[in-house]
Amino acid sequence: MDREEFERALYYFFEGTAEDAYRLLGAHVEKQGSEYCYTFRVYAPRAESVFLVSDLFGWEEGRKMQPIGSGGIFELSFFDECDFRGMPYKFAICSGGRRILKGDPYAFFSHGGSDGASVLHGLPQCTFDDGEYLAARHTAMIKEDGALSIPINIYEVHLGSFLRRADGSYLSYRELAEALLAYTKYMGYTHVELLPIAEHPFDGSWGYQVCGYYAPTSRFGTPEDFGALVDMLHRGGVGVILDWVPAHFPKDEWGLYEFDGAPLYEYEVEWRREARGWGTRYFDLSRREVQSFLISNALFWLKEYHIDGLRVDAVASMLYLDYDRKDGEWFPDADGSNRSSEAAAFFRALSTAVRRACPDALLIAEESTDYRGITHKPNEGGLGFHLKWNMGFSNDLFSYLAIDPALRSEKHSALNFPITYAFSERYVLPISHDEVVHGKHSFFGKMFGDRKQKLATLRAAHLFFMTFPGKKLMFMGTEYGMKREWDHDASIDWALLDDAEHDALREYVAALNRFYLSSPALYERDFSEEGFSWLLPDEAARDLVAYLRRASDGGTLVVAVSFSGAENRDIVVSVERGRYQPLFCTHTDGESKLPIDTDPEGRLIFSLPPFGGIVFEKMKDTVEL
Repeated sequence: MDREEFERALYYFFEGTAEDAYRLLGAHVEKQGSEYCYTFRVYAPRAESVFLVSDLFGWEEGRKMQPIGSGGIFELSFFDECDFRGMPYKFAICSGGRRILKGDPYAFFSHGGSDGASVLHGLPQCTFDDGEYLAARHTAMIKEDGALSIPINIYEVHLGSFLRRADGSYLSYRELAEALLAYTKYMGYTHVELLPIAEHPFDGSWGYQVCGYYAPTSRFGTPEDFGALVDMLHRGGVGVILDWVPAHFPKDEWGLYEFDGAPLYEYEVEWRREARGWGTRYFDLSRREVQSFLISNALFWLKEYHIDGLRVDAVASMLYLDYDRKDGEWFPDADGSNRSSEAAAFFRALSTAVRRACPDALLIAEESTDYRGITHKPNEGGLGFHLKWNMGFSNDLFSYLAIDPALRSEKHSALNFPITYAFSERYVLPISHDEVVHGKHSFFGKMFGDRKQKLATLRAAHLFFMTFPGKKLMFMGTEYGMKREWDHDASIDWALLDDAEHDALREYVAALNRFYLSSPALYERDFSEEGFSWLLPDEAARDLVAYLRRASDGGTLVVAVSFSGAENRDIVVSVERGRYQPLFCTHTDGESKLPIDTDPEGRLIFSLPPFGGIVFEKMKDTVEL
């Protein structure tokens, strides 16, 4: 960058409004004639001196970096005929009589692990051929303010355990891309959502304890390999959402932890500093340079890697000052509440920046409280997310399915209560990784009954899930009824598909996904009361619900789902008079495929087998009888 661009970048960084701070800070390589220009910059305001240490300059002394003004940025720039890309390096921060070796917070590549050496790489040089996909994404997203009327059916994936080699070793990004594309296209998913792939030392954190925010993990290859994964999925028509972690970071010595010898990226105030439940540190959202770091990082993934959206982790931990704290361990905000005005301001700044720079990208909040306005626009007083996880829906459904069918009538509200708030925000319905670990059982394991009953109940549950208002997310392995809980350290149980009944469940879910994609009534009005109405909300005694889903052109589907272990006979729903064609059902008997007529009073009368469900549509070539 020239001098004017450099001064402007410095100004925005210190103002907290930088959107590409990664072009100012970090390590950069530029070819100039026969030589390479290398520039390293790091923000360390408390440092007395900073040295670049590497194979080139030695790991004991290194080469001294020079301060730029008084803002706390140190720089080293030099020319050389040799190409040093691929060289590991760190910053030696000298502060308070200590010398600390730190990885580069803005490194584009990192060794990760316990070593944490950054790798000189420069901005990723990805070759994308996804222009057609991006043009279609732009057209679909901007016409309805981000995903209001398009189908979104997300397959949540942990790359390290989606698929491994026979010896247990990892596949590469490129190998995983090929397998993911083939599987998600066949299954009818619109997006994959990757658990955090930014560099992280500890496999057991699943990626949620990030040290290298700008570096795709080296476990599966280079930054360009990761770009190739995104490009391959895009060219196949599958979007890519990343799990992004702006709330907290781990206390690994080489990471952001007390970066210049004291709290810098984390809060200085002790009571706000520790995320004790995770053993990590909270980002100091009041510090402008931290705001620039995080907002630039979000845009980095969206712009440099063509990512379709970010699922923002642990939003509630940022919004609530008393999150995971007891009485007396926190202090209220200026308005006397337990809500952080700093966090709300940060999210408004983040969503405003994303909407301006990447108007066709998604921001999705993992947030489980009744905080109002999560998905409302910033200029309407909201936080500006496009979508929010509805974990209340999921938890209600899980608890209901665990009950003996003979007793389910007492918990019928688990099925009909979620609609009372379904349109207050724009929701994603998640069956996520968090719900299939730590003794919570797999989705299959949550079902009441023996194996046969579990498999039947799963079919009904999937139909209810896919036809209820809201976008969809399902964790890998759930689609074929994986029995055991998820283990991050091993591939999911693909061998279970050798079992005919589990393979049949997978095929059923694939057919249901394709039905969802072909049915505008199931996604066009997800966030409008006009898209849903009850037919039978209160059939608790029969463990039954029935409702209508409507498309924007008036096309209507009739949905009925029974969670009873007994046959449900003489189900009566009042609809428009005419002939109704079953479009999709949980069962395969011949009668379930035959059209039926309403009676003279406009009532549709049908039966469902145990744990049965069905979707009807009025046939267009019929008139009212």
